[in-house]
Amino acid sequence: MGPELDARLQPAADGVAPPGRGRLVVAVALVDEQRRVLAAQRLGPPAYAGMWEFPGGKVEPGEDERAALARECREELEVEITVGQLLGQVELARPGWRLVVWLGRISSGTPRPHAHGELRWLSAGELTDVPWLPADLPLVETLRHRLLDPAPLDLGAP
Repeated sequence: MGPELDARLQPAADGVAPPGRGRLVVAVALVDEQRRVLAAQRLGPPAYAGMWEFPGGKVEPGEDERAALARECREELEVEITVGQLLGQVELARPGWRLVVWLGRISSGTPRPHAHGELRWLSAGELTDVPWLPADLPLVETLRHRLLDPAPLDLGAP
């Protein structure tokens, strides 16, 4: 994701958006066979360089949310994905902006960090080993609980 998404870095204080002034940001917690999650390290802006996030980006006007997520993963990681169950959503610092995160899996390709400094597969126990963007933190905790639960995860149909 680019610097234009700095709004996702902190949850919104009140979540109230003026009419017509919002943006949807989508991301995916990509989970592999060992129940590890792909985390992506930001390159910028300088205040957030080195922090970690779920891959994703902005939904363009008229674009389907899941299509935007697939497009972002192709552009940022060179992978095709399958989107599964909704993980959660948070209001962002910029009024009207919202981050929605799904569970998913890589259906083809090997992730490459085109828009990130580094990619790392993290187990549930390793999720706190990296500094996450503040907006992602509540969802990281939700994800950790889901990964520790032995119930199957809905990562989308193969």
